[in-house]
Amino acid sequence: MKTNFSIVWKMLFHNPDFALHTAYSFGKMYKSNIIDRNFYKGKTKELALVYFRITPLCNLRCLMCNQRGVSGVLKGSYAAEESKKLVPIERYFKLVDELKKDNPMYYIWGGEPFLYPNFMDFAEYITQKGSMLSVNTNGTFLEKNAERIVKNKWHALFVSLDGFRDVNDKIRGDGSYDRVIAGFKAINEMKKKYKSHLPYMGIVTTVSNMNYMYLDQLTAAMKEFNLAWHIINLGTYTNDTIIAKQRAYMKEHLDCDIRCLEGFNTGYNEGIDGHKFSEILKKVHALKPGYPIITVPALNPDKTTEYYADLEKIVRHECRVPWCQVNFDYNGNVHFCADYPDYIIGNIMESDFYTIWNGERAQKFRNELKNAPEGIFPGCVRCYQNMLFGKKVKGY
Repeated sequence: MKTNFSIVWKMLFHNPDFALHTAYSFGKMYKSNIIDRNFYKGKTKELALVYFRITPLCNLRCLMCNQRGVSGVLKGSYAAEESKKLVPIERYFKLVDELKKDNPMYYIWGGEPFLYPNFMDFAEYITQKGSMLSVNTNGTFLEKNAERIVKNKWHALFVSLDGFRDVNDKIRGDGSYDRVIAGFKAINEMKKKYKSHLPYMGIVTTVSNMNYMYLDQLTAAMKEFNLAWHIINLGTYTNDTIIAKQRAYMKEHLDCDIRCLEGFNTGYNEGIDGHKFSEILKKVHALKPGYPIITVPALNPDKTTEYYADLEKIVRHECRVPWCQVNFDYNGNVHFCADYPDYIIGNIMESDFYTIWNGERAQKFRNELKNAPEGIFPGCVRCYQNMLFGKKVKGY
């Protein structure tokens, strides 16, 4: 699939309010890239999307996960120790009030966000303030919380699912598939009960050498669950060479040590046959499940093998994220890169947000990124946010 543009009209038809608000946010992103990035010398006037990695805790141990998987940086007792540093919900309430003037979209993930104490209260506060809320979850807590999710009018659920039962459970843990399906059914029952079209619900599949051959089976199994989309994430992968380059670059230009990139050095990209995968994607689209199927990044099929085999090959450049998006970590740290939270621009437990947003450290990061070769750092070549929002390299 060379482009995802064809799904725009499908999204407008199936999910008009969500699509229109998303389009508004993308408009702010586009403006920030054209004007703020080029003329404001490291500052920005736009804020379109905010992410919360609200907790480091998770009830699953997905093999490819950069946090709790085989190479994860939060393995063992580390996550439990880190969970003692969680931002209290009162500070999050205050933060939502601070951000109201920009009316950003909210995207909450983890860990598993349902493991944050009072998570449902935080979600309700966001929707009561009239903001758009999306939650990324492994889906195992949906059944228990379905009624309140629907009543509180969450806008979107992004549910991780990597294959049909046998494949998914080998990757994510025994019983995880059935718990997700039970959650889908519960959400749909509550939407009928309350005559609501919210939340829009879709799945996110992370491609690895463990599941890419079976994506058509998953798509066929999902057709009955009233989904709004299926995002096929081609995966964030790295290797020793990229990590070494990133470590040296960040130390030289931002005086920053790195740790988080190592979590993506899993090897689960190795052996993916791009030709076979492209044929499988054709089968997936031919099933016509009734909702958009989106690949991230949308990639020229002829380049699929290269994407996985040559991790240093740049397919997206000129990252725009720091001019329009921000990430809040579970301990209050503020940073730009969702998966690489090594460079911290401030902490919301110590300062108000807008002082941080255009502060000295934020400006330095934006300027260094803009002036970096290709407008990305060495470690950004497969970053999920760059795959979503970076500029497409010709031919890819």
